[in-house]
Amino acid sequence: MARIAVIGAGTGAMAAAARLAVAGHRVTVYERTETYGGAVRRFERDGFGFDTGPGLLTLPAVYRDLFIKTGKEPLEDCVELVQVDPSSRHVFADGTQVSLPNASRAGVVAALDEALGAGAGERWGDFLVRAREAWDRTRRPLLEEPLWPNWQVLAGNEPYPGTTYKRLLSRRRVVKLFEIGKWELRDPRLAQLLDGYALAYGVDPATAPASAAVLPYMEHAFGTWYVRGGIRELARAVYERCRKRRVAFVFGAEVTRILEKDGRASGVELGDGTVAEADFVVGQGPWRLRDLTDRQVYGAEAVEPEPEDRYPGRVVVCLALRGAREPGAAHRTVVHAAGGEGDLDLFRHGVLPDLPTTVVDRPDDPALRPDEEHESVVLTATVPSATEYDWAAPGAAAAFADRMVAAAERAVPGLRERVLWREVRTPLDTERETGAVGGAVPPPALAAPEGVLHPANSTAIPGLFAVGGWSHPGGGLPHAGMSGALVAGLIVEGPEFRGSR
Repeated sequence: MARIAVIGAGTGAMAAAARLAVAGHRVTVYERTETYGGAVRRFERDGFGFDTGPGLLTLPAVYRDLFIKTGKEPLEDCVELVQVDPSSRHVFADGTQVSLPNASRAGVVAALDEALGAGAGERWGDFLVRAREAWDRTRRPLLEEPLWPNWQVLAGNEPYPGTTYKRLLSRRRVVKLFEIGKWELRDPRLAQLLDGYALAYGVDPATAPASAAVLPYMEHAFGTWYVRGGIRELARAVYERCRKRRVAFVFGAEVTRILEKDGRASGVELGDGTVAEADFVVGQGPWRLRDLTDRQVYGAEAVEPEPEDRYPGRVVVCLALRGAREPGAAHRTVVHAAGGEGDLDLFRHGVLPDLPTTVVDRPDDPALRPDEEHESVVLTATVPSATEYDWAAPGAAAAFADRMVAAAERAVPGLRERVLWREVRTPLDTERETGAVGGAVPPPALAAPEGVLHPANSTAIPGLFAVGGWSHPGGGLPHAGMSGALVAGLIVEGPEFRGSR
């Protein structure tokens, strides 16, 4: 039985802790804040509740596997999973609206044809077929296996089998995601639909490789799910599973140094000077690991860690509304910015869009409202991190929240008149809660040049491993759960571990 110190109580870290405890190890989690969950947080006031991190779950199989492997109670015995239908409603700048059925390619094709005109659905359906090929080619190396030692995933080839364009015959290059919208989808609204999936993950459609097509594919293929009581309930269930497996948690305990002995990690030192010895240390994020040790964390041939703040953050507006949620209202509506150029300026110049693409989440959940005559709504927009924009400037957060509410009112008429109060959360709040520089949010791994690869879960320091969104396979709830499985496998089975099959 090994002693294992885990730094941070994020979802990926807790997933690793539960698996390691089941394998017979003695696991202690040290969390610098007073609660678990990392970015999976909840804000509560006056009987209203709001998810301030992820609002929906894709790939629930990741957490089903975690609960099967760590105890007799399956996931559905611990939380209530609800399949959201429609998976999303979309409002475009020209007033066009479309609701996309959950996990139904035929239903999505029919809905797009009816809303956007004949042929639109077929083009999107053909795109999903190609996206599935990209998923099949990248699923194992990017999600289910430790990062290959030479980290040249797919040898730099673009796994998305896009159509051949005459203009590209004379020069070989990787097709970008936004070019799929221009050349394959051939409708600005379909292009915005595609770009919106990338934007939601903090990925720039103008530079992302075509393999980013896996992002909408995951939603269409595996469905979109809500956890009754809010996504925070999933973090609670993972935390309780850890406690049942006798994982110890120490809250308000900031790790200030990773200890080494005989060339390997040997424990952690806390801010109060306390030393906790360990045979293995699991930390979060290559930059934070670097700051906690005097040695090079990753070798010269490893993936070079990107600065966390090169990625954008999120502004979240929690709205407490008077008046009941109307029957049949969509759980999630995406209000697309006019032309999408404002969103692209976010990545090119760190400029806030005048009318940002805004995600409107309206869960029909009695647990999140004081009574049937009120409603809790969460607005989310992708924005520059706190190192790119001064979110602490007087009035900055409130002014941008006003823009988000104005955008959301295109989907929810009369929204402003219903607001009792609101809570605005910026990347500064994300930085405080997660420690991510500038409050940036990590994107998932993507294949091909100019994609996103995060550093491996194993490091150059024996006994030290990395888990969570800033390490392989990247950000998002499913990816966090996968990182926990990979780290546990590497510790239990050793460097020969190549993922579960």
